[in-house]
Amino acid sequence: MTQLPTATSTSSTRLSDLPPAGQAALRAGVVGNWIDNIHVFLPLTALAPAMVVLAGPTTGASTAALVVVAMLFGRPLGGVIFGRLADRFGRTRTTRIAIGGTAACALAIALLPTYDVLGSGTIVLILALRFLGGIFVAGQYSAAIPLAMEWSTPRRRGLMSGLILSMAPWAQASIALAVAILLLVLGPDAYAAWGWRVLFVLGAMLSLGLLLYYGRQVTDAPIFDRHIQRDREQPTQPRTRLRDMLVGTWASAFWQVFLLMTGLWLLTNSTVLLLTARLATDAGLSDTRVSVTIGIATIAQALVMALAGHLSTYIGRQKLFVIWGLSAVLVAPFIWRLAVTSSSLSQAILCTAVLQVITVAAYGPVSAYLSERFPTEVRSTGYGMGYSLSLVLPALYPFYLPLIEPVLGRHGSVMAMVALGGALVIVGALLGPRLTPREIDQQLDVVAATLATDRYKGGRL
Repeated sequence: MTQLPTATSTSSTRLSDLPPAGQAALRAGVVGNWIDNIHVFLPLTALAPAMVVLAGPTTGASTAALVVVAMLFGRPLGGVIFGRLADRFGRTRTTRIAIGGTAACALAIALLPTYDVLGSGTIVLILALRFLGGIFVAGQYSAAIPLAMEWSTPRRRGLMSGLILSMAPWAQASIALAVAILLLVLGPDAYAAWGWRVLFVLGAMLSLGLLLYYGRQVTDAPIFDRHIQRDREQPTQPRTRLRDMLVGTWASAFWQVFLLMTGLWLLTNSTVLLLTARLATDAGLSDTRVSVTIGIATIAQALVMALAGHLSTYIGRQKLFVIWGLSAVLVAPFIWRLAVTSSSLSQAILCTAVLQVITVAAYGPVSAYLSERFPTEVRSTGYGMGYSLSLVLPALYPFYLPLIEPVLGRHGSVMAMVALGGALVIVGALLGPRLTPREIDQQLDVVAATLATDRYKGGRL
């Protein structure tokens, strides 16, 4: 039987205490997640003003929705495939493959012919490339983020988690700003004809730069090297199978994480995607005012998300999720209604910012938490599957929301969705370990091994 790692704690939070490869991994984790999310938001925002040119004059909102859904269904598959590859062949090597694939998909979209040349084949190719891109995007965060957590010192994991995941709202703001600038400089016609391609080329170039950085500066953490060494010393030891994550050894941890993340994705869809649309249709804000409102709220969300990750190191991961979940259940639904019925721009900005802070800023500790729930041999698999598979059911809200609107009303149905998301975060957190400051002030495999061997009495350590 594999000997459990020795419990070693450190109070250091200085990046300079790490070797150069570790410092590079942390920097790449933060910048890489920003680039990763650039590719997530790029088609959603950048293609919208050019959709008539790409999909034809009869295009509608459903076409844009399909572009989003295509990537959403690719990401769970990518989490499974690349998570397992990262656990077997290494985080750095797998990350490089995923980055290269992401860059290739973005560049391929930039080179696509328009509807006038290829007809409906253009949108079919975009959907196919978005699906494939979703696989590679999920592969990137399933490998690179656990790598960053494995290099982090215990006291720094929460902060690094918050910084890494706060790159998602920063990426959203970056794309919105870039599209606005190009539309202003080029005008709508030139942007629709060719300007949108510039953004996809830039996205590909960012990925290629990151790929070069990973190849030259980043290596796997010592904790992974020790895992590989143990495998070499015990070659007959059976490898973990996918079913072990779903119904076997790691099933309790996986489904607990799945429940927690399902709640967070419900909060994301209701307070980011749905809210953006309802600010225009229900609050009557112009496109420019909606952009300003979401932009300011996104900045507030990103700042608090980073702080939330760091705060979880001092109050415990479980306690932070419960606090945020309670605010989502008790307060967020009413703030959501105030936001979509705003009578002024200032009210819309304030309510939207507060709403996103008290809901989706709870993502802050997620990278650290998911990495602590699984040991090195299945960490990327657990992270990729837990983070990606859980987004499928929340992403289907366009299908089930209309079914409950006749019962709860237009606003009440979304308010219930917000409250349900918060409730799932609370239940998911309480079903898992406390992960108090004392318990998480250990190396990753010490935390994971403690959880695995103790099986936490009553759902807690």
